[in-house]
Amino acid sequence: MCDRVRAAFGAAVALSAISVAVAGCGSAKSASGQRAQGAHRASPTGSTSTTTPSAPAKPAYPPYPQLLPAAPQTAPGPFKPAVRWHGQTAVSVARTGAGVTLLSFNQKLVDLHLHSGTIDAGSTGWRWGPAIARLERRRLIAAFNGGFRLDTVAGGFESYGRVAAPLRSGLASVVTYSDGTTDIGSWGTEVPAHGKKVISVRQNLTPLIDHGAAGSSVSCVTCWGATLGSVSAPARSALGITADGRLIWAGGEHLTPAQLVGALLSAHVVRAVELDINPEWVNAYLYGHRHGHGPLAPLAMVPGQTGIPGEFLVPWERDFFTVNGR
Repeated sequence: MCDRVRAAFGAAVALSAISVAVAGCGSAKSASGQRAQGAHRASPTGSTSTTTPSAPAKPAYPPYPQLLPAAPQTAPGPFKPAVRWHGQTAVSVARTGAGVTLLSFNQKLVDLHLHSGTIDAGSTGWRWGPAIARLERRRLIAAFNGGFRLDTVAGGFESYGRVAAPLRSGLASVVTYSDGTTDIGSWGTEVPAHGKKVISVRQNLTPLIDHGAAGSSVSCVTCWGATLGSVSAPARSALGITADGRLIWAGGEHLTPAQLVGALLSAHVVRAVELDINPEWVNAYLYGHRHGHGPLAPLAMVPGQTGIPGEFLVPWERDFFTVNGR
């Protein structure tokens, strides 16, 4: 009797052990299955989706233009990067042996705004007024002088459909379109481009350079504006464009028209307009932030320039241009 009880008890214990082992194997299989499917996640509907690797992060460029060490180019030399925007060179600066400062603007990265002054063309009612306002300052890269006084009847001024001085055929014109691009040429023949909407035009005299050659009267000093003190080589400035669309500003403190033209041609300019002349009105600046915040720091580009009071950051009496990152 006792032997039969002990045998039955032993069989029961063995059966129990087998059941536990089977259960343990099932648990291990379940855990293994979960590990094998670890790359799948249940969606809210109960189905599974496979995760994909995230794309490499794009470089984080500063949200403001970066002024580079080469910006204050005072010695003669070739173009060097001066301002970087979105990781690319937006402005380059060079200086010629004749004392001309050249600023080269990449229109793929920047656009041009025509500003009215308090007198030319009046302080109110214009899209871009007599001071660089807060709206522009975050992307502000450069600013430079405009053309002659409008009462000299040297050219026209129009901005966003408003006219301060009528446009005239044949005059050299800085034309900006609604797509943000700017061109330079003779009004009525070379500009405006067919099918493009014009938003601003500043005219000044006849072309200084056209078809890659100097204007016919470049040797006539008096043909290019009255100079203070009747000097032959006052401060002069101009804006040109290259065949590939780069805008080139040129200026210096003591220049004849021929010297200004020579500097522009050396930068491969094909069309150009003379801007203002005389020391009080020839000025160009690049602008920088300290680590992207704080007040703007204007950097004069023409060695020895008299300077605009307030450096275009406060109201100025004459029209001017600003260059802004796109």
